[in-house]
Amino acid sequence: MPEGDTVWRTASRLHQALAGREIVESDLRWPEIATADLTGRTTLEVVSRGKHVLHRVEGGLTLHSHLRMEGQWRIEATPGLPARWRRNPQLRALVAGPDWTALGLRLGMLDLVPTAREGDLVGHLGPDVLGPDWDAARAVDNVARSHAPIGEALLDQRNLAGVGTMWCAETLFLERVPPWTPADEAGRETVERVVARAHRLIDNGRRNAVQTSTGSTRLDEAHYVHARSGRPCRRCGETVRVAMIGRAPQERTMFYCPRCQGGLGPTDDGRPQAPLGSTRGAARTRRSY
Repeated sequence: MPEGDTVWRTASRLHQALAGREIVESDLRWPEIATADLTGRTTLEVVSRGKHVLHRVEGGLTLHSHLRMEGQWRIEATPGLPARWRRNPQLRALVAGPDWTALGLRLGMLDLVPTAREGDLVGHLGPDVLGPDWDAARAVDNVARSHAPIGEALLDQRNLAGVGTMWCAETLFLERVPPWTPADEAGRETVERVVARAHRLIDNGRRNAVQTSTGSTRLDEAHYVHARSGRPCRRCGETVRVAMIGRAPQERTMFYCPRCQGGLGPTDDGRPQAPLGSTRGAARTRRSY
C-alpha cells in the first residue's frame, strides 16, 4: 500500500495539473457516484490527508480517493488523449482539465461528498505526518498509550496518519526497537525517538523519487529490512525475517532483524525463509508471513 509520502506526491502532482482550471470532462466509474458530473466546475485544490487524496472543486464538493494496495492516479495530456484510456477496464475515475487529464486506476475507494463533510471520511485520522496539522506530541501520546505492539500502533492511522509497513519497519530497525514490544511498555523516550524518526524518513521520502532509508537510491540498496527477508542484515549480518503483526483481519507484514531487534517475533515460527522472489523454500516463506 502506498505510504504517506507517495500519496503526498500524488496529490501534489494532481494539484499542479488541475488546480485553478475548469473541469472539461469527468467520468466517475464507481457505483454510488456513477451519475455525478463535475464538468464545468473549477478545481480549487488537491491535498493529501494521510493516505487519502482530497480533490476539492467549486461548489463545495470533494472527490475523495484512497489508493489501497494497487491504485494510482496517472496524469496524461488532455489534447489527443488516446481512446485506450477510456476503454481501460481498470479506470475508476477520469477528471480532465483543458491541458491535463487525471486518470484514477484501480482505486480502492472513491467518494463524492460535500467538502464540509470530509470529516466523515478522514476525521478519525491522527496527526498527518506531512500535513499542516502535524503534532508530534499528540502522535507520541497516541502511540504511547496504546496496548498494541508498537509496530501495530505506528500503523494505526488513528494514532498518526501516513506511516505504512515500509516506513514502520525501517523506523523500528533504525531505532533498534522490537516491533512486538507493547507500545505502552516501550517508554515515552523510545516512542518519541520512533515518531521523530518516522517523521524524518517520510518527510525526506516526499522530496525524492526513490524512497530510501539507507541514503542509496539504488532500488536494491534503498532499505535496511523492508522486503529483505531471507537476506543478511546490513548492520549485523543476521538473516532478516518477516512475520505478521496486528490482529486479524487487519494484520500486516513486518520485516525485522532478530539480532538487532530483540529476537524472534511471537508470530514468527522460526522456519527458514527464502529471499522474496526466490522459488527455493517459497512455500515456507509464504506460510511465515
